[in-house]
Amino acid sequence: MNVNPQNDKAAHRETSDVNFGGVVGFAVGLVATSVVIFAVVWSFYGYLKREAARPVPPEFPLAASAMRRLPPEPRLQTDPRDDLASLRGREDRILTSYGWVDKSAGVVRIPIDEAMKLTVERGLPSR
Repeated sequence: MNVNPQNDKAAHRETSDVNFGGVVGFAVGLVATSVVIFAVVWSFYGYLKREAARPVPPEFPLAASAMRRLPPEPRLQTDPRDDLASLRGREDRILTSYGWVDKSAGVVRIPIDEAMKLTVERGLPSR
């Protein structure tokens, strides 16, 4: 190890490896660019918000009357929600009531709760 006694008191650094001014300049430029991009995006979102809030007239003049006009006959479902509710009601009545499935063959329908109780009491059929 070669130690020079004249350089012991002075601290030196390598000047050719890192350009401190360049690093600081890059960081400042990066922050400034980020602020500019943030401002542009912020103003663009404000523009989009104003455009979305503005009422838009119908594209075609006849479009307003077309929304109230019914399609031609035959109309298969005029109220799908009520149709589904009535179907589920009929199915529930069938599942919870007694009735004939085939009267001539003597096949009847019993409520599902009763059928489950009878299955537990009698067990499942085996071969």
